[in-house]
Amino acid sequence: MSGLVRLTVNGCAVEMPDGSSVAAAVATVTPHFRRSVRGESRAPLCGMGVCFECRLRIDGVAHQRACMIPARNGMQVQTDD
Repeated sequence: MSGLVRLTVNGCAVEMPDGSSVAAAVATVTPHFRRSVRGESRAPLCGMGVCFECRLRIDGVAHQRACMIPARNGMQVQTDD
């Protein structure tokens, strides 16, 4: 890892070490990533792409697993919480 990447999460600017996951960046802004069909707040559970609890919108594409995607400069990340 070297340097920092800059992205936005729900409109908030975030700086993370290069190599960090989008889930790590989101966790610096909010503990909740999405809502269940019953309206309950959800957040990452497994951290390895199995549970699908970290799904959110990245650069306009819905249902991306934040724990599996490295943060990149300029990303626009949106939770549904």
